[in-house]
Amino acid sequence: MIEAHSRAWWRATLALCLGSFTVFINLYAPQPLLPELRQVFGISTLAAGLVMSVSTLTLALALLVFGTLSDAIGRRGIMLVTLLLTTLCSLGLALAPDYHTLLWLRAVQGFVLGGLPAVAIAWMGDEFDRRALMLAVGLYISANTLGGIGGRVVGGFAADLGGWQASFATVGAVSVVCVALFWKLLPRSRHFEPQPFRLTVALGSIAGHLRNPLLLGAYLLGGLNFMVFINQYSYITFRLSEAPFGLTTQWLGMIFVTYLGGTLGASLSGRAAQRLSQPRCMMLGIAIFAAGTLLTLAGSLAAIIIGLTVNAFGFFFAHSTASSWVGRQARTARGSASALYLVFYYVGASLGGFYLEPFWQLAHWWGVALASWLVLVVTLALAVWLARQERRLAEKA
Repeated sequence: MIEAHSRAWWRATLALCLGSFTVFINLYAPQPLLPELRQVFGISTLAAGLVMSVSTLTLALALLVFGTLSDAIGRRGIMLVTLLLTTLCSLGLALAPDYHTLLWLRAVQGFVLGGLPAVAIAWMGDEFDRRALMLAVGLYISANTLGGIGGRVVGGFAADLGGWQASFATVGAVSVVCVALFWKLLPRSRHFEPQPFRLTVALGSIAGHLRNPLLLGAYLLGGLNFMVFINQYSYITFRLSEAPFGLTTQWLGMIFVTYLGGTLGASLSGRAAQRLSQPRCMMLGIAIFAAGTLLTLAGSLAAIIIGLTVNAFGFFFAHSTASSWVGRQARTARGSASALYLVFYYVGASLGGFYLEPFWQLAHWWGVALASWLVLVVTLALAVWLARQERRLAEKA
């Protein structure tokens, strides 16, 4: 097994971080463009949000396919091929002639985006020892946040210079470089043990994961947290594009630099979990997330930016810990276990707009904040329950 901080660990971790960056720069590039797309195509707020939601939904559907398939045929090839297809989709999006074509291409891109997230943590679980896994997951999720920042910032600046089409073309060009480095750096699997693919076995593995309360609790926690977190960013772009702020697409993209709080939170989560416990880290992250949402209610742009940064720190601190928890608790079929966590995660993202929209229509940002707190109360209760289950298992051991 690969040990933490060895040369092989750094190469593999860097490769997976580059792959993660590629996925999320492509997934989130359209988010600062939503007000522009609403205006250009003459569509509603909810219809503009579908450019994000449709890709997260198809990504969620793809996760089970790729996660289960990887348990049978391996993980490295799936990651490489889907990253290449992701890049081609971005270049195709730059040529989309209308809203419906854009939406269909985003749906296809969402599906192929699912390849790497479905199996990356399972690959780490196969190849890394326990300490190496916990540290690598934190760095990997930090790369998620950097990809999210990169996609939105690059997308916003490129759109201001050359329209929304330039945003997709630029992201596609960056992706070509990242995929080439991923192919060069990621070593071949040494400890992967293939499991014969049978549909009944695959469904049985999924059912087994869902019957495991320690996994199901983490699945629900991750999905519900992401449901409000990612869609807060969609609605904040509408809030900040209107009076009294009136931010342009370029500056809306810069708002996502607040994701750097998430980069820090994810990178600290591994060490924190070793000192505290994983469920306690989840509780702490959720509490920080709730506090950040409170700050966003201020009328000052500076306070909103601080609040979003705190949100990102808390969310990714909890998310990184929950992801690592799943990798640790799954004893068999780790690929499908990790993929199932992300299915809940991205289904939550795709449903969040429908959940928050009535609150937005009722009370604008105050409504979004209230809806977020209602969900965070539920996820905090789930984290407390997981902590109790962990203590009971420790007492029985």
